[in-house]
Amino acid sequence: MSTRERLPPRTAPPATRDPRPPSPRPIESEYRPRVLTDVARAVRPQQRGAHDPSQLEHQGVIWRATRTPAGVATLALRIERDRVRAAAWGTGAAWALEQLPRLCGADDDPDGFEPHRHPLISDTHHRHGDLRLGRTDLVFDALISAVFEQKVTGLQAFGAWRMILTWCGERAPGPTPRPMFAPPADWHLIPSWTWHRAGLEPPQSQTIVQAAARRASIERAARDPASADSAVTSLRGIGAWTSAEMRIRAFGDPDAVSIGDYHLSHQVGYALTGRRVDDDGMLELLEPWRGHRQRVIRLIGLSGRLEPRRGPRFAPEDHRGR
Repeated sequence: MSTRERLPPRTAPPATRDPRPPSPRPIESEYRPRVLTDVARAVRPQQRGAHDPSQLEHQGVIWRATRTPAGVATLALRIERDRVRAAAWGTGAAWALEQLPRLCGADDDPDGFEPHRHPLISDTHHRHGDLRLGRTDLVFDALISAVFEQKVTGLQAFGAWRMILTWCGERAPGPTPRPMFAPPADWHLIPSWTWHRAGLEPPQSQTIVQAAARRASIERAARDPASADSAVTSLRGIGAWTSAEMRIRAFGDPDAVSIGDYHLSHQVGYALTGRRVDDDGMLELLEPWRGHRQRVIRLIGLSGRLEPRRGPRFAPEDHRGR
């Protein structure tokens, strides 16, 4: 070390210093739900696996890295009994804080929901009356994350999501507890070999690239949730399952049903009748709650009434060369 270099102060040993430059001061806000709301349960479904680089929980704080219409933002949520204390960093910070109530379920209206139509739903609703469906209002990113999960195991999908965001996403601003990344701005510029290394199959990566070329038109058409389904299913490679998952994540659609899901119809059938059913049977069982079918599915998930596993788990396939 040069004799002209200054030693660090004794009160701040080098081993305790963060090598990153200091984070700018965040914008802070507070949200108080108008009704009793399980905010954590409204936000957590947006996380794509335990190691999602765009959302995590650390020491009682939910951290989110998003690409908002105003730019990348990091959002930190500390959920207390009757309020949410929020801090946001980045060019999209103001947008993220303005959108915060909807993320926490403020726009979800259970009016007209009749849980008494089945004892399991009635009992679970009684125990979880604070359930609300959150929404991100980020149509394109919700669509892309759903495409990652088409026809593969969650392990494969979440692993590919983690790799692509880490390699190609934008580093989240602020003092995140570990490096976090917002989704890429230019999905269509990701080369084919990067998709391959991440383990995403060509049909999914090609669907993402083609959708990215029409991102602006997709977002315009999907501003109205009522037209979102037709807007995205007109794209090659996007069907009913992907559209439903997009509407659940982006709009908190209380009636969306992910038809074609590998497990969902079995879970619904077993919970409501004690036996498996197919998609048609599931839709018939959920029909009395039309308008709130996704709410019923969430309550089934909270009920604890799960079909016993009778066989080995589905083994993920990996077609990458070694």
